[in-house]
Amino acid sequence: MYLDDDVTKPALDDFLNRPVVLDTPGPLLYIGQLDAFDERGFWLSEADVHDRSEGHSTNEKYINDAHLLEKAGSRHVNRRRVFVERSAVVSISALADVVAEGQPSDSETWMP
Repeated sequence: MYLDDDVTKPALDDFLNRPVVLDTPGPLLYIGQLDAFDERGFWLSEADVHDRSEGHSTNEKYINDAHLLEKAGSRHVNRRRVFVERSAVVSISALADVVAEGQPSDSETWMP
């Protein structure tokens, strides 16, 4: 995090070494541990590259299931390491910040 006029703001560094969700405008969704990033993109390890056009699960259901599996210690992984171009990403969030359906939210872990 960094300080700007005594206000703490989230930064990409806050996501390092944490499981994250990278949303794209296309059919691919990336879930994995953010190991590094630069102006070109993001390096994820122990990643799940999911093609939303395959299967019957909605995007939110898939992310909710991944969040619950992560908490149980058994999230799906199909890539040891993957690079995702920055231009392909429309949003990034910590997997721990996902509020799974039917589960109470944990507002203490959210970054303001």
